[in-house]
Amino acid sequence: MRNNNIQIVTEDLKNIWHPCTQMKDHETLPLIPIKRAKGVYLYDFNDKSYIDAISSWWVNIFGHVNEHISSKIKEQLDTLEHVLLAGFTHKPAVDLAEKIVNITPKGLDKVFFADNGSSAVEVALKMSFHYHKNRGESRPLFLSLTNSYHGETIGALSVGDVELYKETYEPLLISNIQTPVPKNQSRESAKEAIVELERILKERGSEISAFILEPLVQGAGYMHMYHPIYITLVKELCEKYGVHLIADEIMTGFGRTGTMFACEQAGVSPDFMTLSKGLTGGYLPLALTLTTQEVYSAFYCDYNEYKAFLHSHSYTGNPLACTSALATMELFEASDVLGENRKKSAYILKKLEKFKLLENVKEIRQTGMISAIELKGYTPQERIGLKVYEYGLEHGVLLRPLGHIIYFMPPYVITYEEIDKMIDTAYEAIVRL
Repeated sequence: MRNNNIQIVTEDLKNIWHPCTQMKDHETLPLIPIKRAKGVYLYDFNDKSYIDAISSWWVNIFGHVNEHISSKIKEQLDTLEHVLLAGFTHKPAVDLAEKIVNITPKGLDKVFFADNGSSAVEVALKMSFHYHKNRGESRPLFLSLTNSYHGETIGALSVGDVELYKETYEPLLISNIQTPVPKNQSRESAKEAIVELERILKERGSEISAFILEPLVQGAGYMHMYHPIYITLVKELCEKYGVHLIADEIMTGFGRTGTMFACEQAGVSPDFMTLSKGLTGGYLPLALTLTTQEVYSAFYCDYNEYKAFLHSHSYTGNPLACTSALATMELFEASDVLGENRKKSAYILKKLEKFKLLENVKEIRQTGMISAIELKGYTPQERIGLKVYEYGLEHGVLLRPLGHIIYFMPPYVITYEEIDKMIDTAYEAIVRL
């Protein structure tokens, strides 16, 4: 690291506490200061480039500093930067809500604005619980999948299955039980998992407000993937036992799994859908919780009945963020993004064939534009992911593995040549382990 980078890193470490980081690591592992970005590339203060193979935590779908999105935000900036969404409204929020309702599964007709994925999950949990309460029912439990992740606020943590988090914050968490996620992407494992789910719903369904899941791919859960038939059968059981289905599409939404939303592959309309990450093209924080007219109607009443939903954010429906999201949706409309993604995902899968010949590779899996390589034969103490990460940075590719899982989730604008470099760099790193 040369002088320009060293200076900003030194200044950073004086004051900033970074997320998902043991800060002591930075005594030996240098931070990478980024000065600018364009397309799939990040550039440090010495103009070294890095392919952003993980879309900056899965948010950037049309490339950094996208000209269309940038221009729309600049226009909005000179018109209206923010206004409260209580008692007021504005055109970007109205237009975005209409557009999202039109492209999401049928029946999701109401949009509640939040400002990050964890908050969108909190909204869905509270709204489901409050719905049942307004109908005279007490349902204090939630149900989720093993190996799941839904965010890091208290409610979102409660329905996730990250052992370290749950052990640390256990006294603070709300009531949640879990059912096994299907073991793999086969139909058979999906149907096996459904048996246990039905047992739980039969015994405790009347206590459960909602079942929340990440459709098709558990992101932070080591990119574990399962068959769409599981979601189809889950929806049938949820309807049978009067339990809401919350589809957490924060990571899987907006084309990541090969369809606009992962639920489409199961032919399912959930009772709630949470959206964020790719929603604004990776520009600004924004999240949405969508639900049905039936849920909305349970809160619609005279004020003195005290049934109104109790949740708000200062920056709810921020016009700049809504404009960014609208510009992102326009890019989907302007070309066959999903069709091009299917070609690229097929190319990536073909490129991954050579990894199967490596003795330290256990499995290759893919769903749409999400691909993962599971390594074997290593202990957590070896921190093999860190070794792959460091090799990638040295060779101009940002790979941020999940433990022993090396994954690719690049911006959709990545070229085939850039795909080659991304995958070949990961291959070289794994061969060197």
